[in-house]
Amino acid sequence: MSAPVIVVHYHELWLKGRNRRFFLGKLFSALRQALAGIPVERIEQPGDRLLIRLGPGASLEQALNRVQHVFGIAYYAVARLVERDLQALCNAAWREIEPLQFATFAVRARRSDKTFPHSSMQIESAVGRFLLDKLRSESREARVQLREPELTCYVEVTPGPLLVYARKIPGLGGLPPNTAGRITCLLSGGYDSAVAAYRLIKRGAHLSFVHFYGTGARPGESSLHVASGLARVLTRYQFSAKLYRVPFEEIQREIVRYAPEGLRVLLYRRMMLRIAELFARRDRALALATGDSLGQVASQTLRNLAAVDAAATMPVFRPLIGSDKLEILEIARRIGTYEISSEPFHDCCPVFLPRAPELSANPEELEKAEAALDRKALIAQGLRGATLEKFAYADGRVQSHEPRPVVHEGRHTPATHASGN
Repeated sequence: MSAPVIVVHYHELWLKGRNRRFFLGKLFSALRQALAGIPVERIEQPGDRLLIRLGPGASLEQALNRVQHVFGIAYYAVARLVERDLQALCNAAWREIEPLQFATFAVRARRSDKTFPHSSMQIESAVGRFLLDKLRSESREARVQLREPELTCYVEVTPGPLLVYARKIPGLGGLPPNTAGRITCLLSGGYDSAVAAYRLIKRGAHLSFVHFYGTGARPGESSLHVASGLARVLTRYQFSAKLYRVPFEEIQREIVRYAPEGLRVLLYRRMMLRIAELFARRDRALALATGDSLGQVASQTLRNLAAVDAAATMPVFRPLIGSDKLEILEIARRIGTYEISSEPFHDCCPVFLPRAPELSANPEELEKAEAALDRKALIAQGLRGATLEKFAYADGRVQSHEPRPVVHEGRHTPATHASGN
């Protein structure tokens, strides 16, 4: 009997028409990159699925864990390869379900290779009858139930091998990595922005991150370790990332010095967008992204969001705009960012928080408030202090390079640190 293989099914890629080859190529690449370091004999495409054939010594558990983090997959399974014979198919189906506990079952067959001499209905009938007889011969109380059975035995007749499996594992869905262009995301360290980033990566975007941090915290309270931890988790889903780290407290002090108290947070956010946009253009990104949720805090009212966006010259995406906090926290727990964002850290935005923040600003009002500021000098100040940390996923772990000044990028060879996932 052949060793088990991993069968990968995609769904949304079928909607891509003539562009399907491009998306499938990206999915192939993502799987190869995710499985790097694990012996893989080959990845092939018999019909409308992908088969991952593991090589000698490969850990099936480790391979499944890697596949679990790849976007573009509807579901996957560990399948048995069977010779093209109906009796062999029945025997393999029994070996698949024999150790499992269930009271009802069904057989579902898909025949993408029409040269196989038995139709899907004939396969389901023959295999189902065989399994029922085997169960009765072992005095097991199980019956066929075609609607919502406890267990389904899947049979796939491909142009290559026959496949049998009984346990589907849901994939992440979405689109394969690096298929939708580049976006720069403002990463705060809290729950929201990391979840917003995840949702955009799920749609095939490749993200760089910009984190604004305060410098007045006590030792060990800086938000930099949190931002770095979040970027590390998110890198696993897109294989590489940049994190721009911008000191922001001195810029805030200038805003506090000259601006009306109620507008402070909005002016912070406008300055952040301006600085982030420069990094976005540097990386040839086409949009910015934030973790805003409509009405969650004073700065996220509809009028305030519009007034803040007026400072940017490129689109600002907000994937969480219609999400509530409970939904966001549930996703954060699932993707592994919740614990990181729960760590204590010094958040720069609440510094000098106004007692009565404005709820309904307009762009003209904010422009007037900024008239006393030397915006170019403040932007230049943020750029001068910025450092860049790079992340790369390889052989099952994320590596990060020692942060270095952005203006000196490429002049020195950085040290590399690795951490397992």
